[in-house]
Amino acid sequence: MQVYADNAATTKISGHALQAMMPCFEKFYGNPSSLHSVGQEAKEVLEDARAKVAACLGCEPREVYFTSGGSEADNQAIISAARFGARKNKKHIISTAFEHHAVLHTLNKLENEGFEITLLDVSNGHNVTAQQVKDAIREDTCLVTCMYANNEIGSILPIAQIGAVCKEAGVPFHTDAVQAVGHLQINVKEQNIDMLSLSGHKFHGPKGVGALYVRRGLPLVNVIEGGAQERGKRAGTENLPGIVGMAAALADACANLEENNKKVTALRDKLIEGLSKIPHCALNGDPVNRLPGNVSFCFEGIEGESLLLLLDMQGVAASSGSACTSGSLDPSHVLLAIGRVHDVAHGSLRLSLSHYNTEEEIDHILKVVPEVVSLLRNMSPVWRDLQTGKREYIL
Repeated sequence: MQVYADNAATTKISGHALQAMMPCFEKFYGNPSSLHSVGQEAKEVLEDARAKVAACLGCEPREVYFTSGGSEADNQAIISAARFGARKNKKHIISTAFEHHAVLHTLNKLENEGFEITLLDVSNGHNVTAQQVKDAIREDTCLVTCMYANNEIGSILPIAQIGAVCKEAGVPFHTDAVQAVGHLQINVKEQNIDMLSLSGHKFHGPKGVGALYVRRGLPLVNVIEGGAQERGKRAGTENLPGIVGMAAALADACANLEENNKKVTALRDKLIEGLSKIPHCALNGDPVNRLPGNVSFCFEGIEGESLLLLLDMQGVAASSGSACTSGSLDPSHVLLAIGRVHDVAHGSLRLSLSHYNTEEEIDHILKVVPEVVSLLRNMSPVWRDLQTGKREYIL
């Protein structure tokens, strides 16, 4: 049996998205910036897609800017707030210690330019609170950027409460909602979100396309120069097939949100219950307030890379919180941020589900994961030391 359980990394494209994209290759192939009828037909298709995305976010179509994905959207939102904050002598930014690297690396760049960055602690409960944000805001704070839900451990942040705190303080609030859009109910106006990033391939749309919501009246600077597309804020001929596919996938996801989440949450809970029976393991992330399809565990005494490779041989495609597969020996910054020690963080496993997964697939995962963990532990000198008392168990 082949089981795809890495939907937090990317999702397979839906039939709705694929079907919506085809006319953009065959009929609506014009450049939306062209004045002739072929171009204007493409422009109409583009704006229809913009309206669909806006409807799912609870905003106006003119507040949606199309990008190449979530990383570009994160960069543009953060850099824009920083540049305009600096003009007012405000160079302090608040974020969290377990953000995606698209945010953290952008903040590192700004820190090298003289900005002061406060990263909120997430070790208590694997999350942050609105009170932490409130306590960190200063007179010179120009931005608060907190992810909507964590991509590795699934914790959902109290976005509406954080948004209310930021609104009261008059500080722009951006959220990287790449893992949340299409999976959670979102309304940017009701939640006091000023900027929001999303990416199409996280909810069964195509890769290489995303969007940035920016509240009307909030200034936005360009990170890509060259043309007047996207109201002069994002140069480059629009990826019309990608945009249309993303809009169709998002509309479908939002229309079936309740039904899909009910199914995926049941599969998730069954998986968590079953994996929790493995000795000396721990669930990562908020046990209740977490993404419907996220299951993240640490298993003591094993290496995540070996776990992934052996699971793949058993037909299970998953991922690890460890960065070892990218050539680094360092464990995930997310797991370290929530308080996992290095030895434990290295033995991590993330299984992320979608509504395409089945109960039979969950049963297969629950069969093979304990077997693989046991096999790796029997081969591990660290596990032998734990069993013989030379080391103390952490989990």
